[in-house]
Amino acid sequence: MQSDSNILQIDNLSRYFGGLAAVNDCSLKIKKGSITGIIGPNGSGKTTLFNLIAGNLKPSEGKVLFYNEDITSVPSYELFSKGILRTFQIAHEFTNLTVLENLMMVPGNQSGEKLINALLKPGIVKKEETKVKEKALEVINFLNLKHLSNELAGNLSGGQKKLLELGRTMMVDAKLVLLDEVGAGVNRTLLKEIGTAILRLNKEKGYTFCMIEHDMDFISRLCNPVIVMAEGSVLFEGKAEEVKKNEKVIESYLGRGTKITKGNN
Repeated sequence: MQSDSNILQIDNLSRYFGGLAAVNDCSLKIKKGSITGIIGPNGSGKTTLFNLIAGNLKPSEGKVLFYNEDITSVPSYELFSKGILRTFQIAHEFTNLTVLENLMMVPGNQSGEKLINALLKPGIVKKEETKVKEKALEVINFLNLKHLSNELAGNLSGGQKKLLELGRTMMVDAKLVLLDEVGAGVNRTLLKEIGTAILRLNKEKGYTFCMIEHDMDFISRLCNPVIVMAEGSVLFEGKAEEVKKNEKVIESYLGRGTKITKGNN
């Protein structure tokens, strides 16, 4: 699912750490309804860029626009309410809660969070909790996690935790999901399931994704366009096959004339 409008626009964004520019005069656009891949060698600024977009870092220069609204330096909790969600390379689950409970924790401003509501408005709290639980069960079924709904999240495999992270984005009105190396440490079978879930969310529910990833097979299956970063800025943007053949990209990754494959990025 893709549209001509931009959901996110980065204008001349920079972030310095001391004298080092981790992100350097970076400009790019993310189209609404797209699955955009961001690749690049280690140290190219990918994670710092995500941190700037997600409100975890403040830029030294430049702007971040979301639906043309300036969200530069807006903190992550406010961006969450706007529909910008970010996952992490290392999943951030509540280890001592079940899969179902992890999902039910996601929606903010639940009535039951306030003791006075629990005491004086138990019916409203119960009704809201039932609705959230129904939504969580829908998410569990969508992601084929029904057999794990009552399993403690801390007992899940790495791939299952990534699926749970994806499920947490489904518990709210996500408009833009930033996926940080969702395939890291995941076996090929579960990675295929994760990829299928991302494609379904994109096509069936209109989610826009921007993902950092190293696995070019995974990127090629899901992403169009693919943005290549080097030294903190955009080096190249195009389809996955164009990226694999581009000499500047190859040199940036490897420093020699060798094609990019799954095993050498």
